[in-house]
Amino acid sequence: MSVETVLGDVAHGGVVVARIDGKVTFVTGGLPGERVLVDVRERGTRFDRGVVTEVLDPHPQRVVPPCPVAGVCGGCDWQHADADLQRELKRRVVEEQLRRLAGIDWEGEVVEVLPRWNWRTRMRYRVANGRPGLRAKRSHDLVPLPDEGCRIAVTQDPGERPGAGELQVVDAHSGHVEIVDGRVAGEPVVTERAGGRDYRVAAEGFWQVHPHAADVLVDAVLRSLEPRAGERAVDLYCGVGLFAGALDGRGCDVLGVELNKEAVAYARRNVPGARFQAASVDRFLGRLPKRADLVVLDPPRKGAGRAVVGAVAAMGPRAISYVACDPAALARDLAFFVAAGYEVTRVEAYDLFPQTYHIECVATLTRNSPLH
Repeated sequence: MSVETVLGDVAHGGVVVARIDGKVTFVTGGLPGERVLVDVRERGTRFDRGVVTEVLDPHPQRVVPPCPVAGVCGGCDWQHADADLQRELKRRVVEEQLRRLAGIDWEGEVVEVLPRWNWRTRMRYRVANGRPGLRAKRSHDLVPLPDEGCRIAVTQDPGERPGAGELQVVDAHSGHVEIVDGRVAGEPVVTERAGGRDYRVAAEGFWQVHPHAADVLVDAVLRSLEPRAGERAVDLYCGVGLFAGALDGRGCDVLGVELNKEAVAYARRNVPGARFQAASVDRFLGRLPKRADLVVLDPPRKGAGRAVVGAVAAMGPRAISYVACDPAALARDLAFFVAAGYEVTRVEAYDLFPQTYHIECVATLTRNSPLH
């Protein structure tokens, strides 16, 4: 049975908040201020989850999603909001997380990065009855691709795949590669380009999925650190050497640390002038240099954590650039840095994942500098 309610503000995770029968309910498919009917589908001890079944009083920036499975497939969260509202919703989330978890007042903007459609260069599908599909929102159920394919993917419709169980599609700078049930059909190594430099990466390896993301983030990190030739730099969670390459290009002495051994092997080829260690960052802390001038942190979604932050601060870098794909984890780690004697001088936010709730931020930390 659906319940009528007026939706509150946006919350992290592609939802808006409602209070139904006195209980906080995270609602998908709605926009702030809308009067809607909500079907409560998941009940918990602290909060419930619901889905909008009908919009009675729409937000002025609500639009008709171009994808027929928007709201069902788990790939997109905000197709029903226009581009300006999507960025505003993401801005509010970053602002709220920084204020609540780190005590930082942030009034920045979310920078638009085009294209907003057909941007996802890496897709992973499950295949049923020969037809690729994507998982439903908060479910393992499979949603078959519509006839027009996935609107956010570079390769919108990969076609029928009889007998396959899983399909990965990679649209790299060097070309198109497919991986069917773990077997690469095409080149197993692709080339990506960022900051005027080529990077080799395994077809199944990690690289930013928006075609302009790597360039955007390299530019942001270089602005953040303002590296000078001869400075000692540490790149933690370095992957195949994206930021290490940018710092090496500015004449820095770079050490990169990355858990994935295959990624480290590529990093050594991509940036032969830098040094790389294949190790868990958490377990490498005791082997970090005593001093460093610059540090780049690009941790996984869960963030770096208190121990890593403490070890980074102990090296006494003059500047730290923290690249984050989760604003909550970013805010928690920034609070640790502040406690360790660093100040957040800038936070930049980029809409590198249009139509979804995801957002990328780059924070700059220095000692004894005011926030602006």
